[in-house]
Amino acid sequence: MGRRRVFALILVVAGGLLMWLAPELWPGIVLLVLGAAIEAAGIALERKDRV
Repeated sequence: MGRRRVFALILVVAGGLLMWLAPELWPGIVLLVLGAAIEAAGIALERKDRV
């Protein structure tokens, strides 16, 4: 498993964790968006690694 794939996996897990732990108020919305962006970056890195 390459470094890029490990980093991508860490990003996906961190993004999912941020989305799961986000509270329901404004800071929660920010965390939710940040988590989704981090997870998307991780998925993009995984796809790039497969090509």
